[in-house]
Amino acid sequence: MQKIDIEQLPGGGMPPPIRVGEADIDEGAIAREMQYHPADSAGTAQLKAARALVVRELLRQRAAQLGLTDRDGEAIEEGDAVIAALLERDLDVPEPAEADCRRFHASHPERFSEPTRLRVRHVLLAAAPDDAPSRDGGYRLGEKLIRQLREAPERFTELAQRHSACPSREEGGELGWLLPGQTVPELDRALQHLPEGLHERPLASRYGWHVVSLDARVEGRTLPYEEVADRVRHSLREQATRRALRHYLLALEAAIGVEGIALDEDAAGALMQ
Repeated sequence: MQKIDIEQLPGGGMPPPIRVGEADIDEGAIAREMQYHPADSAGTAQLKAARALVVRELLRQRAAQLGLTDRDGEAIEEGDAVIAALLERDLDVPEPAEADCRRFHASHPERFSEPTRLRVRHVLLAAAPDDAPSRDGGYRLGEKLIRQLREAPERFTELAQRHSACPSREEGGELGWLLPGQTVPELDRALQHLPEGLHERPLASRYGWHVVSLDARVEGRTLPYEEVADRVRHSLREQATRRALRHYLLALEAAIGVEGIALDEDAAGALMQ
């Protein structure tokens, strides 16, 4: 059967009808499914939704072949239990060997490390990105506060409570211990490279300017294999499951027949999630 990938349709026209075996997947079902597949464009969301419905229908029909559903296609067992029972029967996922686990750990130390932790205080001087006068005024105020804090560091709590637009002002500007990714990306990137102490100039973010004091830094470290063996094994098992599931779905696609769309390289992605 000829398979057409929606992404390759010329002119952004309506996609062809989608059929899995003798079952049709209509546009209304795809439209309802799209809310569960956020994407940067409606076309991409539609494609993801259509593929998810194809995967679901392939599994439903395979479950029916094995007697896990009744003649009307209703599950004898409920929801995820049907998929679990089906995959338990059909999917062969090898258990990762100890040598493979140790090799994977040695090859990907960044995945099994404690991240650097930073203890941070700040004063947020709010200014919208497109409000040039407020940005200029906020920067000048930030410079003034930094001069005052150089002369009297003990005033940080006072100045945060007086000037900061962040709820942390109630705690004297304390943000506590931060891990990478716990604040806005532009500020997060800057914090990773700061030395300890009061930073010499205000730092910009989408919310305005930040007067920042980095009070402590605890550098991350790579964890020894013995401490993360379960995590390593889980990562390899997940990779193996994803590969096995992808091959399984592509085999079902070929055996049952799918028209109007083709499963992609990450056919197992939505189901794994």
